[in-house]
Amino acid sequence: MSASDSPARAVAEDLSALVEASLLELTALGEERARQSTAPGKWSRKQVLGHLIDSAVNNLHRFVRAQLAPSLAFPGYEQESWVRVQAYQEREWADLVALWAALNRHLSHVVGRIDPRALETPCAIGDGAPVSLRFVAEDYVRHLRHHLEQIVRRPPAGGAAPH
Repeated sequence: MSASDSPARAVAEDLSALVEASLLELTALGEERARQSTAPGKWSRKQVLGHLIDSAVNNLHRFVRAQLAPSLAFPGYEQESWVRVQAYQEREWADLVALWAALNRHLSHVVGRIDPRALETPCAIGDGAPVSLRFVAEDYVRHLRHHLEQIVRRPPAGGAAPH
């Protein structure tokens, strides 16, 4: 199987397409809307995008390190604390979008070049049961899609955010 036929390449292409399709809509949200919560008591759009930046950084380590060993155990990360400590709410929306896009373009590059034999490397993350590197990559895209939908979701008529 060539690298262009690998399951990793398909995940990379899916990731790349998702990033490029989302970029215009993210940029169009603007600073004011980005500051707003996605739902009552939830993170703002800036904080959700910050969480996705954290996810990209953590997963970059996973995608690289899992190719260099027969199995790996990775720590989880405290999502709320990471978002709080990095103060994403105080950052400019355009800067967050640019960083998110650049990180994910790089992740697509890295994932697309994962050796097909490494896709079955067992990866334990936090207290979770081991999963394959392939699962980690596919789940990364699912997670990204889920949170992007939260960010761009339009509130229903009347202005209340959906729960």
